[in-house]
Amino acid sequence: MKFGLIPAYGNAPVADPEHVLGLAELAEELGFESIWAVEHPAVPAAYASRYPYARSGKMPIEEVDIPDPLAWLAYVAAATQRLRLATGVLVLPLHNPVLLAKQLATIDRLSGGRVLLGIGVGWLAEEFAAVGVPFERRGDRTSEYVAALRSLWKDDLAGHDGEFVSFGDIRSRPKPVDPAGIPIHVGGHSPTAARRAGCIGDGFFPLGGKPEALGSLLDEMRVAAIDAGRDPSAVDVTLAGAMDLDWCRRAEDAGADRFVVSAPTGDLEVLRRRLGTFSDTVMAALG
Repeated sequence: MKFGLIPAYGNAPVADPEHVLGLAELAEELGFESIWAVEHPAVPAAYASRYPYARSGKMPIEEVDIPDPLAWLAYVAAATQRLRLATGVLVLPLHNPVLLAKQLATIDRLSGGRVLLGIGVGWLAEEFAAVGVPFERRGDRTSEYVAALRSLWKDDLAGHDGEFVSFGDIRSRPKPVDPAGIPIHVGGHSPTAARRAGCIGDGFFPLGGKPEALGSLLDEMRVAAIDAGRDPSAVDVTLAGAMDLDWCRRAEDAGADRFVVSAPTGDLEVLRRRLGTFSDTVMAALG
């Protein structure tokens, strides 16, 4: 089992350089495999869209710093050697794939091939309106952008002729370290997200819910992979949850390859003790 860490958004100075470097160095020192940065380019003061991961329907980190994840991860890359640099998740349809491919490949090369791209289709319609991207058919847009990214990363002369993005015979360099491109992990809580992960994802990050409740989603992912002629066991599964051995064992039993925890505090000294205990007990038992 691999273990990832998400900063304590809303409870930590995630835009403070000393805190960010301290957190990243601590995560690497304690044996975490990856660090995950969330994304929201804009959070409207009022919105009707329902946040799907809380009963209130409201996002718990509305009025806090949410740094740009790519800039944040590039900063982390310079202070670490082994830690994978993951987005959890990037709202892919909000990004121009030609520009995004260049940004991600640059960070990947400078970090020695450590980028992991977690993507989602988004849920906040008002955010899409602020950025100027249609909310409708965002799932189709996401799937097409994945294909465009992979062409830009793999092909010397990249091309894509689609409904949402078209380009032909263009060079995008540098390329990622891995000739296969940067791994793309599909996030989401719906059967559609599970099927998308099975069809086109290198990984699946089911968001929300207890491990034992995710069986149907993982079944959807595996069936979709088989239908697409892919090996479902090659789709890396990431789950998130509590810093608890029982919870992590349940995640492993559910089929998780990676378990991501949220930092419980922004105090680095307290965090060293609590994450150290987690590393010595849970990570040592399951790693």
